Amino acid sequence: MSHPPIKKSLLLSLSKREYHYAQDLPSKPDPSIGKVLVTGASGYIGGRLIPELLSRGYRVRIMVRGETPAYRELWPSVEVVSADALNVFDLRKALDGIDTAYYLIHSLLLGKREFEAADIQAAINFREAAEEKGVRRIIYLGGLGDTSKKLSSHLRNRMRVAEELRQGSVPVTILRAAIIIGSGSASYEIIKYVVKRLPLVPVPKWALNRCQPIAVRDVVKYLVGVLETPQTAGRSFDIGGADVLSYEDMLRTLAEVLHRKRFFIRTPISHIGFYSYNASFLTPIPAAITNSLMEGIKNEVICQDDSIKDYLPFEPLNYREALIGALTREEQDNVRTSWFSAYPPAHELSIKLHELDPGPQYTAHYSILSRKESWRLFTSVCKIGGKEGWFTHNWMWWLRGWMDRALLGVGTSRGRRSQSTLKPSDVIDFWRIEELKQDMRLLLRAEMKLPGKAWLEFNIKPEDGGNRLSIIAYYFTESLFGRIYWYIFLPFHHFIFSDLIKQIEKRS
Repeated sequence: MSHPPIKKSLLLSLSKREYHYAQDLPSKPDPSIGKVLVTGASGYIGGRLIPELLSRGYRVRIMVRGETPAYRELWPSVEVVSADALNVFDLRKALDGIDTAYYLIHSLLLGKREFEAADIQAAINFREAAEEKGVRRIIYLGGLGDTSKKLSSHLRNRMRVAEELRQGSVPVTILRAAIIIGSGSASYEIIKYVVKRLPLVPVPKWALNRCQPIAVRDVVKYLVGVLETPQTAGRSFDIGGADVLSYEDMLRTLAEVLHRKRFFIRTPISHIGFYSYNASFLTPIPAAITNSLMEGIKNEVICQDDSIKDYLPFEPLNYREALIGALTREEQDNVRTSWFSAYPPAHELSIKLHELDPGPQYTAHYSILSRKESWRLFTSVCKIGGKEGWFTHNWMWWLRGWMDRALLGVGTSRGRRSQSTLKPSDVIDFWRIEELKQDMRLLLRAEMKLPGKAWLEFNIKPEDGGNRLSIIAYYFTESLFGRIYWYIFLPFHHFIFSDLIKQIEKRS
């Protein structure tokens, strides 16, 4: 089977770590465009769109649930505003003085019923606040689907959001995409882990449905391109890659690219819930997201209208090229954003350790005095988790992660965005970085299912001509079961953390 040659633009982007997707767009930066708001800035698409806008000279404000120093470190020139899309007062503040707003908000992690209600209300609030503040334009990235047929709840919800945004007086540009392929995207991760972990791949009848996947770089190019093309205001466009494939074809192609011999077996079992639940164990993607995404597989998602090419006539990547781009970024350890970049919507999970009032009732402290430099110790600390594991008692970490996945939690399979670098808000298995002070402190907040809240701190302080390396576990609970949980796991903490601190010092 022959395949088209890899495009020169893809080869260029793979050879340069800081290549910008939109630099070969047919549209040009428009200096007349005022301040641009990017909602969902902590998410997968938002985190890739922002540097593209900045590189083209736009003034950018980002809207996030909670401000952290990470955003200013990543994008020093952006304006950061903390806002919740379900709070109208917050939205008025975020939209004040905005020319164009990107609406990239979704609530998949809440589960099907919750995300439908939350997404619709957020869209209504956003539309009304945008009208009140005189926003000139809204750009929305939605889902692709044939409206003449019965759609999955996820695709139906994306279209309802689009309709709610269009009810107002602010012109809305709507881009509708199917599966987005790129390093760190949820759809790509599901496909990759199914191919990697299943020697026998079941093929239910819905796996023969067709799809038009699109590379994340092309999605970002379209998002930037419509901003710079005024004629696209108030229009809806289908966007897709160069290929139309069945889901079975997509799996087979990835197996070829990975040089994995896989056997595809037709099966009469076609219940989406059965496959999505099992896929949540095979992949790092939580069940809430897996179910929402896989439910859409029962629909064919193909571009019905290619009028976007009249305004932005560039050739999108084909599916194989998108896969190669994603895999290469992983090999380079240069994944810009991941599906887990966004915070979980439950605000309780975002409470910072220093905001806890009263403070944590329970702590466990382990330390060792080292003669090694602080930067060596900190570098070793920053290698924990992901593919490297936790240096010791990995089976215990795996077991705790498996228990969490059984309860439909995140587990440990999320891994890390990068094995060599960390930044605030990054994920390390079932933890998220809350604070990072170079060569001094790494504070992790637990995101597994717990009857309370937990943090894990790695601290390095000068002492007696050396450095005191400490691991401190913090725990807060308001329930009896939560207190019992702490004491049950306390003996395990002793074994795990006592050995972990020694391994960190040894490996530094």
